[in-house]
Amino acid sequence: MKIEKNKIVFGSVLAVVVVFIIAYTVSVLSGDESKSESLTQTAVPDLDENQKEYKTKLEAIDALKEVRETNAPSIYDEKNIDSLGFYDPDFMDKEKVRIVDSIYKHNRITYSKDTYVVPERYRRKPKVNEDTLTAKKDEAIALKELGLEHQLFFASDPMANPKMDIANTDAEILVEVDGNQVVKTNYRLRMRLLKDALINGVKVPKNTPVFGFISFKPNRALIEIENINHRPVKLKAFDLQDGSEGIYVENSFRADLSREIVDDIVGDINIAGVPQVSGIQKVFRKNQRTVKVTVTNNYKLILKPAL
Repeated sequence: MKIEKNKIVFGSVLAVVVVFIIAYTVSVLSGDESKSESLTQTAVPDLDENQKEYKTKLEAIDALKEVRETNAPSIYDEKNIDSLGFYDPDFMDKEKVRIVDSIYKHNRITYSKDTYVVPERYRRKPKVNEDTLTAKKDEAIALKELGLEHQLFFASDPMANPKMDIANTDAEILVEVDGNQVVKTNYRLRMRLLKDALINGVKVPKNTPVFGFISFKPNRALIEIENINHRPVKLKAFDLQDGSEGIYVENSFRADLSREIVDDIVGDINIAGVPQVSGIQKVFRKNQRTVKVTVTNNYKLILKPAL
């Protein structure tokens, strides 16, 4: 009895499969048992006995090797990655549209027929007559020369404008006399500011000392201020009570002058009926030098710019 070949092949394949299954099952079971037996405790790697010891933390930190950052290469085309690192397949087209929109926004390109603007570099320059151009150049040069001459003229001897100081100074500056003082001609009278004041564009604080110099005329003691805090000024004092310049005083210049004239007439008569009055000026100067005035404390005055 002959056995067919296909049955023999089928039987052999089936036998091989059964043997493989049995062998695989035995190997798996034996491997699990060996692993379960060896894992009695957690495995710890052995330490290297030749490890280097550091005295300080700084030395240990310096001994650390720098770990280089390794980035995996991108699977996308870098042209399609925006600044945040996101991939966009239409990124290049969007970037082109953005650039064109920005150019339109700044009015650099206008393609419409009605509002088309020719760039500056492509515009045709109109023809200019050479005579007209030369005349304009000569006129510009003449104007520059004239301006330079004016600058040199005024820079050679500039004159200060006194109205500028008056404009930068308070119209009325209130002061008062600092203590009882007896003054004569060319004596110094000490005063002080009652409040902050603007003088020649500079703010002068309250209670700043102010010094004025005395001169006399009939029934008035005139005061001129030429310096405040080492800054030159031109101010005059006015009486707060009557508003006139200076301080009201009672002197007898005119009476003394008339008496001295009479004495001169009596003493200098050489010809009957012809008086000699040569001493009038001397009398006025002598009386002005000898007169004394007492100015009381806290006497209030107003300082005004001298015109």
